[in-house]
Amino acid sequence: MLSTVVTTVQNGRDVRQLPALRLLPTLRLILALALTMHLLCPFSGAQEPSHPSAMPDAPSTSQQQQAKPGTGMNTMQNGAEFISLLQRGSIVFPNLATSTAPLSPEQKLKLAVNNSVSLSAFVAANLSAGVNEVHDEPAAYGEGIGGYGKRLGAAMARRSSSQVLGTFLLASALHQDPRFFVRNDLGLGGSIKYAIRRVFITRGDSGDREFNWSGLLGMMGSEGVANVYYPDNYRTATNTFSRFGYDMLGNAGGNLLRQYWPRINRRLKLVPTTTSASSGPTKH
Repeated sequence: MLSTVVTTVQNGRDVRQLPALRLLPTLRLILALALTMHLLCPFSGAQEPSHPSAMPDAPSTSQQQQAKPGTGMNTMQNGAEFISLLQRGSIVFPNLATSTAPLSPEQKLKLAVNNSVSLSAFVAANLSAGVNEVHDEPAAYGEGIGGYGKRLGAAMARRSSSQVLGTFLLASALHQDPRFFVRNDLGLGGSIKYAIRRVFITRGDSGDREFNWSGLLGMMGSEGVANVYYPDNYRTATNTFSRFGYDMLGNAGGNLLRQYWPRINRRLKLVPTTTSASSGPTKH
């Protein structure tokens, strides 16, 4: 049994908790996300209507045209998902889908680069650096503006490597679509469930739902790469899986913001959109 954490004072500063005890919140986080995935996983036969095949997250025009005129309303009532496609690409969230057409490997590479340098990436990296600055992690980076700069650089590097691995390399090899498809048929509760589910379930280039191997392995791989440039005492398995757990949590939160971003931006007119050249024409 783990003993109670005892905080000692050394040279006026608190000594960190034992690594084994620091792992407990991370394990609870990963278990909670895994339980959520199990409850929300759309592959469960009990949750799906009795159709020959599951509807993709972003149905193409050809699939919509296959429905008979007299059964269109029944199809929608049986759980067809209404996808909101942006007319132009988003500067803040470049991975918001503007088309249902699959991306080529070159387009996935461009998307990975755009995701790495987007406004949302910069804001997220600063939030991560700020939290780590407060907790003085990694401690070897020190404090003040110098330590904050190192933490910000590490956060940006982690995101960039995650994008290269997940959005480009793995998504291309596994033929998965790394974009986020906004649904406009959901309330707040449904949007929260959808945001969490999209951490684990993605859309294949074929349009079918698939387990999000590219996204999850991309995040895990980026944390492994981070151990190359993080201080020695921050390369433990505890810290690596802890960062991976917070990556999944941050991804779910980011998905919820992506879900509402078109409506937020349309109402507040915060950031102009830009013409998208990465999605290609819509399938017919």
